[in-house]
Amino acid sequence: MKISMMTYTMARGLKEGEQFDARGLCEFTRELELDSVDWVSTYHYAPAEIRELMNDYGLKTAAHTFSCDLNFPTSAERAAGYDIFKRGIETAVILGTDIIMLPTGGKNGFTRDEARDNYLSGLEEVISFADDAGVTVTVENFTHYLSPFITSTDMKLAIARIPQLRVTFDNGNVTTGGETAAKGFNNNAQYIVHAHFKDWKICSPDEKSVMRFLDGKCRHAVLVGDGDVDQLGGLRAMADYGYEGCINFEYEGNELSPREATVEGVRRMREWMAEVQ
Repeated sequence: MKISMMTYTMARGLKEGEQFDARGLCEFTRELELDSVDWVSTYHYAPAEIRELMNDYGLKTAAHTFSCDLNFPTSAERAAGYDIFKRGIETAVILGTDIIMLPTGGKNGFTRDEARDNYLSGLEEVISFADDAGVTVTVENFTHYLSPFITSTDMKLAIARIPQLRVTFDNGNVTTGGETAAKGFNNNAQYIVHAHFKDWKICSPDEKSVMRFLDGKCRHAVLVGDGDVDQLGGLRAMADYGYEGCINFEYEGNELSPREATVEGVRRMREWMAEVQ
């Protein structure tokens, strides 16, 4: 197991009108002695520019994450999403990764089962494009209570329909469906090729920055180790299974700057990983 930088976390600190600094991201990644980055979109850069910059710093792309809305009931409505999917696959190849991840938020008007059918119907029509490019398509345990992919059971249903589909395991998000991080990992272990670590703290609905989740509980985002997610238990399950992939450090809170959170979060994760390995 190794920790990877996630551009999403760092981009949350951008001020209005400020552009993402890819070189600064690479320098910070090296300062933390990390060697891989999950590029969540490419911002204002051409993929080839990012690849060249990553090569300059001796970094690898762990995964390419991008939004691609396939949550529509007809192929015609999903057509724009198909084009985005294909461009995303092409971008992943240029970035030098064989893993992509599609965030799958829910949508009012569709139940979770309907949304899952929509997404999978869409993927069935385009996943051969990824297969031909040698790219593995993943979905993560997502937070929105209407998301089609939250629990480990959701993932099994998806893979039963599209066998080459794989999982980006999110230890924090899987708990919002009523599972522990360890249980969520163990139930999907053979299909997990990438991972995110974050934390949520259960709270009162009256608190600020609160979200309501599938399990009916309210939470707000905190730094890994400060919430209710069993970080150590999840890592122990991964170590026991022999997971050897990357784990993004992810932070969606507001108490710390993205840089401060990443420095401390990576430090904590390294301590936990040393304890379980």
